[in-house]
Amino acid sequence: MKKAIFLFASVAALATACNNAPEGDAATTADAQAAAAGSGASYSIDTTASVVEWVGTKPVGQHNGTLKIANGEFSIADGSITAGKFTIDINSLTDLDMEGEMKGKLEGHLKSADFFDAAKYPTASFVITAVEPVNGDSAATHKISGNLTLKDSTKNVSFPARVTVADNTVKAIANFNIDRTQWGMYYGNDQSLGDKFIRPEVNIKLNINANKL
Repeated sequence: MKKAIFLFASVAALATACNNAPEGDAATTADAQAAAAGSGASYSIDTTASVVEWVGTKPVGQHNGTLKIANGEFSIADGSITAGKFTIDINSLTDLDMEGEMKGKLEGHLKSADFFDAAKYPTASFVITAVEPVNGDSAATHKISGNLTLKDSTKNVSFPARVTVADNTVKAIANFNIDRTQWGMYYGNDQSLGDKFIRPEVNIKLNINANKL
């Protein structure tokens, strides 16, 4: 009996998780802003030690994967980021929860015109417009704002991040959600589709490491 109750509770918990949007801070979205004027030392993003993770959800489950950063840099003055930018290689998009033919089909669909349209827009970019210190938050040290360009749309997004600056290195990590429809990705965004509905919220995790030039 106890085993049956435990099994039911586990299934219920899984179903609840599948019915929720991905976990993360909600990014604030606004019109594009002027890029921050950089000052201080230059740090180059280590593309081999940096990654963009993504999670998309639907009522019956989710998919997760990664994107590679092609290049980027930060400007650092007095121990803080003053400016920065990086480019994301859309063709590097990889799904991590599937294998074989289904994995290939999902990756191909995400790179198609229904979503990123990688053939026409092979890169995405993020350009910092402001960095503000955050007090009283155990998880974040700064609020970062920047222009995120996906396909042919650019929106300014703001999100909390933990930034660590050392003598020769910078590390920035963040976990936030964006609404993909803000960048014209509407595929599956109709709740009348039932189990085929794909939520507009997409979770983004940034793990970026940079080294002083």
